[in-house]
Amino acid sequence: MANPVLVEVLRGNVVESRHRGAVVVFDADGKAVLEIGDTARPVFPRSAVKAIQALPLIESGGADRFGLTEKELALACASHSGESAHVELARGMLRKAGLDETALECGAHWPSNQQVALALARTGASPASLHNNCSGKHAGFLCTCRHLGIDHRGYVAPGHEMQEMVREAMENVTGAAHAADVCGTDGCSIPTYAVPLASLARGFARMATGSGLGPERAKAARRLLAACMTEPFHVAGTDRFNTQLMEKTASRIFVKTGAEGVYCAAVPELGLGIAIKCDDGAGRASEVMVAAVLSRLLAKDAALSATLDFLSRPMLKNWRGIEVGVLRPAGPLATIAFPAS
Repeated sequence: MANPVLVEVLRGNVVESRHRGAVVVFDADGKAVLEIGDTARPVFPRSAVKAIQALPLIESGGADRFGLTEKELALACASHSGESAHVELARGMLRKAGLDETALECGAHWPSNQQVALALARTGASPASLHNNCSGKHAGFLCTCRHLGIDHRGYVAPGHEMQEMVREAMENVTGAAHAADVCGTDGCSIPTYAVPLASLARGFARMATGSGLGPERAKAARRLLAACMTEPFHVAGTDRFNTQLMEKTASRIFVKTGAEGVYCAAVPELGLGIAIKCDDGAGRASEVMVAAVLSRLLAKDAALSATLDFLSRPMLKNWRGIEVGVLRPAGPLATIAFPAS
């Protein structure tokens, strides 16, 4: 089944490029509210599921033992930009657990924030593991290991007790098997599993409502989503789309991107979970897709819906700052409608 075109890129008034993809929205009862495209096709969610991967940090008691703040919990769910606030927060999480950055096994890369990367390069320094966009998540893993008395060395490997806790949480929340035959290695070296897109939407509906989860897991899920919605800068960073969406919706939605054009989101007030995948992995198209869906879901709030609709139609500018085109929802994404909420 070929997925439909969901995003068009215009230069002037002519369509220059098209992006295909799939979208699914689930409610807390496990019912599909919207399905576009092949939502049964397995996808690697990558970083879009970090909030689920952080559940053991709360459930183990590690977050409370080390006194982790809402900012630190948000960072444990983050793909941050490597800005100084992110780096120092991750460093502080490690310090609380009696560790330093040498314990991180996520690898190092340049900060995704260009100005921060340039400033670091001017000093003659190289990027460190703390600059890795996943350093907060890994600091959370290390806090969990230290609290439970688990040897943290090799914590990223399949079969390590830390990753088995993560795998169990992923299976329980999404309802999808996370088996060896669908396992790959993520950019930060932990296992990542290809599961149906519909399972991811179902999982985030459960994260938003607690439906189908045990009491402690439901409480942990609400705590993590609330931390992310309260501290959106620490989920991404300056001018990042995740941060902008959560700031503009004033803690009413949770959104998290993953690599290769994946987005997961939750709307707690509606009890809904959302998952999208852009077939060609384009981040620009996945942003249009998630903003368009949220705009329709929150149509009852006219001002907020208009803001989200504006974000789903970003202008394209050339190097002189001249507007040369626009991205826009297309096909079934442009015509979806939900009951007034």
